[in-house]
Amino acid sequence: MNAIEIKGLNKHFGRKHAVSNLNMTVPQGAIYGFIGENGSGKSTTEKMLCGLIQKDGGSIKLFGRDYTNPDVRSKIGVLIEAPGCFPNISVWNNMLIQAANLCIENPKQEISRVLKLVHMEGAASNKFKNCSLGMKQRIGIAMALLGDPGDPALLVLDEPINGLDADGMRIMREVLTDLTQNHGCTVLISSHILGELEKIATHYGIIRKGRMIAEMTAEELERDCRTYIALKTRDMHSAYRILQSRYERVDEDEADWLRIYDMTTPEDAVQFLYQNGITVSEIKTAKISLEEYYIDLMHKEGKAYDAYKR
Repeated sequence: MNAIEIKGLNKHFGRKHAVSNLNMTVPQGAIYGFIGENGSGKSTTEKMLCGLIQKDGGSIKLFGRDYTNPDVRSKIGVLIEAPGCFPNISVWNNMLIQAANLCIENPKQEISRVLKLVHMEGAASNKFKNCSLGMKQRIGIAMALLGDPGDPALLVLDEPINGLDADGMRIMREVLTDLTQNHGCTVLISSHILGELEKIATHYGIIRKGRMIAEMTAEELERDCRTYIALKTRDMHSAYRILQSRYERVDEDEADWLRIYDMTTPEDAVQFLYQNGITVSEIKTAKISLEEYYIDLMHKEGKAYDAYKR
């Protein structure tokens, strides 16, 4: 069963089409990385899915049922933008207030459970305003997790790792992986920090101008991310010209490495340059990252969109 099935979803604000005929499938138990530029429709989609704004068309199903079903809605935990906490009271008391809003029968036991899940049990007495950004994000996730054990079945997170330091990101990765692997939760997470998302996501959806342009598993992304050869020489300009005469795609990256994307070997590239009077000083092989794949896809889609508009 899929945790989320969206078909033909639409939303407009006046003349602006924020989401256009969007389709999305999130398998149960996945960590689904939702990727797109600012203003691409990610947050709008998440807000419609959570019932925070009304859709203008299309369908949303959660665990096989309509997203307005009360039983289904009770299984969703949400953190969009920032946790709604009172700054001058403790983390524990903020959690008690949220537990009271949700009519939780054993609030102290449940609060202890979710704070432990997000590694925040030692900060329960801290005032919320004195917590770091990473701590506040984890508190927000803890609030989203409040409920019966096993709930929520679906966690929707909008940019939960933006602004975190390296240690905060590591802890967040551990928390989200633990929730899916050991507690049966499905996570929909949007983020611009693609290098971090690549470490935990099992599935991806890429949105542009309100349209879903690609959905894939982590394994499919791995296959699509080509291996390339990167090298450096003393005369990079001449090396670039010579390599272009033999290989179909040669690029120079931001770190001033020449990249060869054709199916070849490092030995072949080194020998070819040597035969043409160029000595290679450094060489390595690597794979295209999620960030590079995303940028390349955005570039192709932008060209296609511009051609369509003409």
